[in-house]
Amino acid sequence: MSRAALLVLADGRFPAGGHAHSGGAEEAVKAGRITGAASLEVFCRGRLHTSGLVSAALAAAAALGADPVALDAAADARTPSPALRTAARRLGRQMMRAARATWPHPELDALARRFPKGAHQPVVLGLTARAAGLGPEDAAYCSAYEAVSGPATATVRLLSLDPFDATAVLARLAPDLDHVALRAADAARRVADEGVDALPAASAPLLEIGAEAHAAWPVRLFAS
Repeated sequence: MSRAALLVLADGRFPAGGHAHSGGAEEAVKAGRITGAASLEVFCRGRLHTSGLVSAALAAAAALGADPVALDAAADARTPSPALRTAARRLGRQMMRAARATWPHPELDALARRFPKGAHQPVVLGLTARAAGLGPEDAAYCSAYEAVSGPATATVRLLSLDPFDATAVLARLAPDLDHVALRAADAARRVADEGVDALPAASAPLLEIGAEAHAAWPVRLFAS
């Protein structure tokens, strides 16, 4: 295993399409729930422990070799918002393109054939980590970090927030990231014996509602 591969996968410049998505931050800014660094931290912490935990566990399970079709169905069941399901599959399709070019692997090819319009992004991320020789904790950390780095980066653009302040928010969330990633990997290890029901199903209703509202906007800076 090359741990350096994790740096490539987690790099914001990895061409997986995440730059076009705010992780719900655009809608939250308009609604007044994010107004600066303090409220960004609250938003990111909530997202991390709910949808971020679910995504991290799905990614970890895929990295362990769990059936990606079953994991994709589990992701669907844990994503009530049609807008978020669409966004997750769009991101999954883009990540698949980048992954197959970077770490060619038969399992990636098989998943791309099974879901030509895109599997859920966390499933593709976990399988990409597997193709890169990474483990479940690596996949979970990468997914959990994406859950908070996307909104933080978007808020810099949306509010002209000082990038130093946004980065400080991410640094303060480090203990939460550790907790979520390890919890996600532990759940993923139970999938072999218990099935996908072993994975967390934490909910974030306000994110789901916000995503539906955001999808109806006539003009948006971000896709989601």
